[in-house]
Amino acid sequence: MDFFDAVDKRRSMRGYEAREVEQEKLDRILNAINKAPSAGNMQSYEVVVVKDKKIREALAQASRGQGFIADAPVVLVFCTNPLKAGSKYASRGVNLYSIQDATIAAAYSQLASTSLGLGTVWVGAFNPEQVAEAISAPEGITPVAIIPVGYTTENPSPTPRRSLDDLVKKEHF
Repeated sequence: MDFFDAVDKRRSMRGYEAREVEQEKLDRILNAINKAPSAGNMQSYEVVVVKDKKIREALAQASRGQGFIADAPVVLVFCTNPLKAGSKYASRGVNLYSIQDATIAAAYSQLASTSLGLGTVWVGAFNPEQVAEAISAPEGITPVAIIPVGYTTENPSPTPRRSLDDLVKKEHF
């Protein structure tokens, strides 16, 4: 699938088939994540691949009971590794770059998944301490995004978007 087709076709999918995601497809997604740009190429983030049903259920509970997280056969949890970015960029690396790195990687996962015929949804409504506990994250590693991945049971229409005239500012506000 062409890049712009993937951008056009990506939707927030909350219905997943029980069908497993092929390891080859998962590997391609993970390789795309690894190629995401990052501040100073430090890749100050970690990705946890969750396939275990009990952990997916714990993630769903930590995410305000969003059961579709447990339904997806694969869940990617993107975490900041602020000390990695902080070692080069001090407080800006800790407080901003590590978050940007993790979220850029998460966005790459969504586009890669879409290009492979899989659906995803960005989940940001969760208790980070409970998610960290569910994935046994070491101290200092903070979850910032959960991306369920799988074959979907739905085909939603595109959502309305702002016009470019409203969104884009030419040189200043």
